[in-house]
Amino acid sequence: QVQLVESGGASVQAGGSLVLTCAASGYLGSFDSMGWFFHGSGKDQKGVAALVDGADSPYYDHSVKGRFTTARDCAKNTMYLQMSSLKPEDSGVYVCAASVRRVGYPLKREEYNFFGQGIQVTVSS
Repeated sequence: QVQLVESGGASVQAGGSLVLTCAASGYLGSFDSMGWFFHGSGKDQKGVAALVDGADSPYYDHSVKGRFTTARDCAKNTMYLQMSSLKPEDSGVYVCAASVRRVGYPLKREEYNFFGQGIQVTVSS
């Protein structure tokens, strides 16, 4: 059974940094696509960062580009989200997602097969 477990969420001051980790288990291979989705207060989930095998570079939502960086350790089936220059509007639940295929729209939730439970990030002003 595939499991995605996020860790690293915390409460920080605006301008601070965090690193979120997504550890995948239960899948013998390496996921071809992995992404991070953000669910803010009263808002739908939106994709903020993703990696797709074979793509030239990661995908980022405009709201986090230049502040967030994502990377993978395929050997460990782990994905990271380095978050810096955090803003209060970054507060919410961050969910890790994975797909066994190379998705065509990496920031669209419908592209992914598996999701973690999510982890809370709170940024205070």
